[in-house]
Amino acid sequence: MKQNIFERLTALRKIMKEKGVAYYYITTADYHASEYADDYFKEREFMSGFTGSNGNLLIGADMAGLWTDGRYFIQAEKELEGSGIELFRMAEEGVPTTLEYLEQNMKKGEVLAFDGRTVATRLGQQMEEMAEKKKGKVLYQLDYVGEIWTDRPARKCNEVFALEEEICGKTVAEKLNMVRESMEKKNCRNLVLSKMDDIMWLFNIRGNDVECNPVALSYAVVTKDNSYLFLQEQAVTAELKTWMEEQPVTLCDYEKIMEFLQEQVWDGNVLLDKENISYAIYKVVKEQLEQENIKETMECNHRDETPAIEEEKEIVRAEVIFADNPTELLKSMKNEKELEMMREVYLKDSLVVCRFMKWLKENIGKTPMSELSAAEYMDNLRRETEGFLDLSFPTICGYKENAAMMHYKATEDNYKDLEPEGMLLIDCGGQYMGGTTDVTRTFKLGPVTDEMKVHYTAVAMGMLRLLNGKFLYGCTGRNLDILARGPLWDRNIDYKCGTGHGIGYVLNVHEGPQNVRWRFLEGMKEVPLEEGMILSNEPGVYIAGSHGIRTENIMVTKKGVKNDDGQFMYFEGLTFAPIDLELIDTSIMEKKDIDNLNRYHKEVYEKISPLMTEEEARWLKEVTREVR
Repeated sequence: MKQNIFERLTALRKIMKEKGVAYYYITTADYHASEYADDYFKEREFMSGFTGSNGNLLIGADMAGLWTDGRYFIQAEKELEGSGIELFRMAEEGVPTTLEYLEQNMKKGEVLAFDGRTVATRLGQQMEEMAEKKKGKVLYQLDYVGEIWTDRPARKCNEVFALEEEICGKTVAEKLNMVRESMEKKNCRNLVLSKMDDIMWLFNIRGNDVECNPVALSYAVVTKDNSYLFLQEQAVTAELKTWMEEQPVTLCDYEKIMEFLQEQVWDGNVLLDKENISYAIYKVVKEQLEQENIKETMECNHRDETPAIEEEKEIVRAEVIFADNPTELLKSMKNEKELEMMREVYLKDSLVVCRFMKWLKENIGKTPMSELSAAEYMDNLRRETEGFLDLSFPTICGYKENAAMMHYKATEDNYKDLEPEGMLLIDCGGQYMGGTTDVTRTFKLGPVTDEMKVHYTAVAMGMLRLLNGKFLYGCTGRNLDILARGPLWDRNIDYKCGTGHGIGYVLNVHEGPQNVRWRFLEGMKEVPLEEGMILSNEPGVYIAGSHGIRTENIMVTKKGVKNDDGQFMYFEGLTFAPIDLELIDTSIMEKKDIDNLNRYHKEVYEKISPLMTEEEARWLKEVTREVR
């Protein structure tokens, strides 16, 4: 594999030299700013061997560097070893960003190249400005990796289907009206969308072009009076076409989006979200607006030269307005129907976790198990659940030190057998017709150290403190992060990632703009937590070479008491799976933490036991017993 990486880097550098390019930048994203990209778009993985879902690669004549975040440091070290690619640990002290590295190392007059379809507008603009300062330039209308990737997988094109209206809560027309109201507030008559999750939500459709995320390759344009949906022609079934004819939507060919944008006569400002819209799309829209403005000016000047009596026409220049894409916030606030469906789904999914825990505890040391077979057992339990569509992400199942890698992936060539000792972490979820789930539990398989128990208990304390938190409306996840992180910071421990992310509705398991984190990097969004927003709550401890612990529950933001002090908010829990009492050390817990744990377990039993057999319910009663 490392030999292949060396050969690919050599081939790319040859093209760069021929084209006069000093640096070539490769992102993780596809054309739609997706976190999870289809195999066709995995150019960064092809060129580096790094398989994580976040990371960017920069290649120069005599350097190659990969930038990724704290979730992947350990994994990246292993996968990059021997490749000649240097690991740059994002957000670590003294580590430059990709842009800072280029500013420090790019020479006067040099050229930076990238595929503008995969680079977000914000970064593309920053790179362009940086290159101009150095009297150089950027090239963005190219794909050098595509020239050397001779066995590249075909681009996915699966059938798109409409969701039944009864599970959506709002019609397409209602959602379009909500979006247009937001556009109007921003003085925009036009909106271009490329983020597939947003498009699926807006038009009440789903697809299967990305693993674990039921989306279809798509673009959309919403104007004051019309809406256009761009799908691959082969993905449109007769049934979908008939359904679409009943919607206020015009179907267009996915391949014609650039042509459409180049020919569109914009009758007002165009709203673009620079974090999600590609640099290539931004450049096309900007150039078309400039052409239209020049044309309008010339027409007005011509009219001024004639003696005809007519009112002077004010020249109104349409322009690009950079603002948050309104669909992102709107879809994050789940309506009552969506919440109703997700409550049902999470009960079924929590039952799956309970049954896995029971099987694991009763069979460890008796039945041969591995990280792979344990993950498969969990996945099969989900597949047997009513309404199951797919996993929401590939199941993470890490034993002992492997659990210290946050996004560890066991393979046929690299996995551990499970023994009756240490701990097992499993992070998993499903896509159901009615919701998207995500849950993590860490289980004791046998003897553990006192340190591991302390770490596990501190993680559980933090998760439950955040779950039980109350706060005033206007707070963001930054304000609340300390509730989960506090018990660990008290012990001089930190997990190098955020505490929580949004959850989609039959969509991406990672959804914005809501989040829980204390550290914000450039481009990250921070918004008040609104009623109906769903968040994960997943503090952890990751000790390289020893163990990893994560306990994750999902919760929805609710309105509480409103008084003279303001509108108070709280969280309603959606996850009801036991916390492993065999790993709890009550001696380090405050009374409120013990009360939180007992109250949570009482609710787990009340919610899940009616769904179980008598034998299963007896087991659940024991593992959710009250502790002191």
